[in-house]
Amino acid sequence: MNKNKQKQLKKTRRAHRNRFKIKGTASIPRLSVYRSLKSVSAQLIDDTAGKTLVAANDHKAVGSKMEKASTVGKKIALEAKNQGVTQVVFDRGSYRYHGRIKALAQAARDGGLKF
Repeated sequence: MNKNKQKQLKKTRRAHRNRFKIKGTASIPRLSVYRSLKSVSAQLIDDTAGKTLVAANDHKAVGSKMEKASTVGKKIALEAKNQGVTQVVFDRGSYRYHGRIKALAQAARDGGLKF
């Protein structure tokens, strides 16, 4: 197996190991985060119905990557409040709780979401 396939397999295993422990419901949805090299996006997911309740990304945000992540956290918290959601389960996927992921989580907490 080549090196890139091994990396992808390890990343997938980390994400599945994390997601196996948490499930989102309509009252307490899962806050799933995706991070690419340029952007960050987040969505609130109801796993029982298999639907996305709220989504936010940083496509129109300006500033550094950390500032964009904080903007996404504030957006997702605001949208969640409009939907009547105050408590969520944080799904960091295969990413470490560090840097942009941490900034997004802190901004969501400051926006009123409880993890």
